[in-house]
Amino acid sequence: MALPRTISNPYIGDTVTFLETTEETGGSHVTVLVELAPGGKNGLHYHTTFTEHFEVVEGELGLRAGKEFLFLSRGGTASVPSHMQHLFFNPSTKHPVVFKVTVTPARQFEACLRVAYGLAMDGKMTKKGMPKKFSHLAVLLELGESYLTFLPHKLQVWLYTFFAKRAKKNGALKELEPYYKQQETPEGVSA
Repeated sequence: MALPRTISNPYIGDTVTFLETTEETGGSHVTVLVELAPGGKNGLHYHTTFTEHFEVVEGELGLRAGKEFLFLSRGGTASVPSHMQHLFFNPSTKHPVVFKVTVTPARQFEACLRVAYGLAMDGKMTKKGMPKKFSHLAVLLELGESYLTFLPHKLQVWLYTFFAKRAKKNGALKELEPYYKQQETPEGVSA
């Protein structure tokens, strides 16, 4: 069965459509179209191995990049390099914002999104949008190469490596595979 092109996360308040998948670009990048609900946002974080390029299609996007706050309208663009703390949000209380994000290189970003949104849709997240199972969180943070801003980077790398390795050994990665891997359809059965 093919993976869906569009996924949703009720905790963040957005819908993501894959315009270019990791497989389609040979891993060079992944591009998504995001529709973020009024007041929707994600938390402050950073990545160490890829950049994110934002382009607004409709509405206004709030973006914190480092210490700077940007408000981008239709056609507005901004890039967030690796290691820069950032978050995005919809400053409107009435209208959604639609924007493209290109992550370069793709790494495991697509898998991370698919797992997070799959867990959210299946009710396996807390109200704050965190996985209910710690093993899922460990695998998710490793897949997304996402780091929190309130803990030292080296400590997070050690913790993620330790806990993700342990979670994988206990079957957490296998448990999450249906969210990001195409499932084979038995012969003679159409998906």
